[in-house]
Amino acid sequence: MQPSELQSVKQRFGMIGNSPLLNRAIDIAVQVSATDLSVLITGESGVGKETFPQIIHQFSHRKHGPYIAVNCGAIPEGTIDSELFGHEKGSFTGALGERKGYFEVADGGTIFLDEVGELPHSTQVRLLRVLEAGEFIKVGSSKVQKTNVRVVAATNLNMIEATRQGKFREDLYYRLNTVPIFIPPLRERKEDIVLLFRKFALDFADKYRMPPVKLTEDAQQILSNYYWRGNIRQLKNIAEQISVIEQNRELTGSVLRTYLPDNEMETLPSVFGGIHQDEQRSFNNEREILYQVLFDMRKDMNDLKQLVHDIIIKGGNIDVATAAKIEEMQLARTQFVKQTETTIVTPQHQPSAFMKANGKHDHIEDTEEYVEETLSLEEVEKDMIRKALERHKGKRKFAAQELGISERTLYRKINEYGLE
Repeated sequence: MQPSELQSVKQRFGMIGNSPLLNRAIDIAVQVSATDLSVLITGESGVGKETFPQIIHQFSHRKHGPYIAVNCGAIPEGTIDSELFGHEKGSFTGALGERKGYFEVADGGTIFLDEVGELPHSTQVRLLRVLEAGEFIKVGSSKVQKTNVRVVAATNLNMIEATRQGKFREDLYYRLNTVPIFIPPLRERKEDIVLLFRKFALDFADKYRMPPVKLTEDAQQILSNYYWRGNIRQLKNIAEQISVIEQNRELTGSVLRTYLPDNEMETLPSVFGGIHQDEQRSFNNEREILYQVLFDMRKDMNDLKQLVHDIIIKGGNIDVATAAKIEEMQLARTQFVKQTETTIVTPQHQPSAFMKANGKHDHIEDTEEYVEETLSLEEVEKDMIRKALERHKGKRKFAAQELGISERTLYRKINEYGLE
């Protein structure tokens, strides 16, 4: 798709962003719209999956037919068959008359099944028959009816795992997944986050008749690095809160942090540089960060001890890869100690394992077993906060910035540890 065509689609459906992953999803939706293939849209809650079935419908030959969106997770299990396929009069208590289901009403058009992973097994069997033969039977009837509908489904579940656990029929999954479209989460569209915020800020400024909120440079950085578990929906809600509450229309980073839950702050950067960007994760609080760092450090040191032990068994000779690995682990330990300002593992003797400039390798000296000290995480955390406050002469704002936590969290920790 040409860039001009892509931009036209975005403007038509009110989509903001230039992420390659988003552009790819739009491109697939437009390309597949000319066919009658089933489409399965996957992505986290709040990423905007509901827009893509509309793109598929509007660019298809069915655009003049009906378009019906059904939230499968919002319909009780006892009535969902009746909602989707209809029922005959008297087929169950309360069925006072005949009713047409969505598949009958949407004949010749498109039906969007949102949260399709929530369908009960009995309904999954009925849906599979519609997809394979274009047939369905109303609840309480024995008459087979035909329907000609395009099915587009969406889910935020891991469908492969759901099929393995028996929660979703494997044959139905592959029938729905003829063309998969993945909508990326907001944290994988960092270049779009500030653009989306500006759009929402302008919308709410117009809605509430006030000047739009603007972000300082540090606020933009915080916004871009936030985890956004609720994705676009969460970003929009926060933009609305700020637009209504804040009187100062230029938003700084410190003010923005008060609107962002601490348990979803920035993804932790790799302490040792050994974690791939795709493997980064969020942490619920600072204590979890310390747990993770301690766990990784212990694992690295155990690996180092095993390497040294294996080298001694082999007569003290090491190859280039092994020497490099030992150097990497030693560097990781040094970085860790500098960051936490406390010694987590104290060796009685440090092994020497550096490569010589002439390509030969140092001999590994005799070593003694490492003695690991048991440290209280609370004490480590308390000590880090105390030293940060001392360095900044009690100024909590700057101490919180150094520690990478919000001032609110720092106040809570100061009270908790009695550091007043």
